[in-house]
Amino acid sequence: MTDEAQQTLDDATAVLRSALAGDGAGVVGTFDAVVDRSGLAGAYGVAWCLAATMLGDDAPGGGAALDFPGIDQADYDTRWVARFVSAYANDDADTGEALFGAAAADGLLPDCLLTLAGSTVATLRSRVEPTDL
Repeated sequence: MTDEAQQTLDDATAVLRSALAGDGAGVVGTFDAVVDRSGLAGAYGVAWCLAATMLGDDAPGGGAALDFPGIDQADYDTRWVARFVSAYANDDADTGEALFGAAAADGLLPDCLLTLAGSTVATLRSRVEPTDL
């Protein structure tokens, strides 16, 4: 594993720790630190890692159609997360990058990343068996 890949994993872990603690400012702060250090490309890497974490071993690896009922009526950040995770599930980095760039250009990237972190945590929590608590 390269130092850059390890840094991405460390950053994703920090984001998830903050999200698990309900610390939205910590999530945004970690992403801000990543952007300061590695630019938007670094933040994209962390977001891609969160999508991988969300899907886990269930990642279909291409040609997937994920079901998000009511997505067309959802807020921008929620639609963005659904589309970003779908891009990951379909191994479509070009679409993921386009979504990331569009959210940045729209000034909504922090909201989208916060929602992605929250969705990842919610997904991880849903996998935990009650006996695991």
